[in-house]
Amino acid sequence: KNRSGKAMEKCISNIFSEAELIFKEQVDIRDFKDLHEAFGVDIKKFDFVIYGKNKTYFIESNFYTGGGSKLNETARSYQDLAPKFEAFSNYKFIWITDGKGWLSAKNKLQEAYKYVEIYNLSNLKNFIQRVKNDTATF
Repeated sequence: KNRSGKAMEKCISNIFSEAELIFKEQVDIRDFKDLHEAFGVDIKKFDFVIYGKNKTYFIESNFYTGGGSKLNETARSYQDLAPKFEAFSNYKFIWITDGKGWLSAKNKLQEAYKYVEIYNLSNLKNFIQRVKNDTATF
């Protein structure tokens, strides 16, 4: 990842720590045998995994300072990734993204909202509250 991506990860890590969530960073999908089998040969590493009472949240994060094809590719990639989690009632995929780069790719972000639960830095508190409540209805 680039510097803004690493800064975003650090920021989110600090927010999760302050919220006293139970989480790990840079988690290999092979740590979750059932999920790994569903993904097949794709060896994925998630930026964060949060352990709630009833759900485990797999999180990808990024920050875009500029526009370009990377935003479109990321949105498409996560749209493809999210449905793989639907077979598991105890797992949930979350995407945390932010940055002015999305101003030039609003349509791609809007499209991704149909498939992926997405948060940014201004509404991340809503996700944290959801995890703390650990509600099973999504």
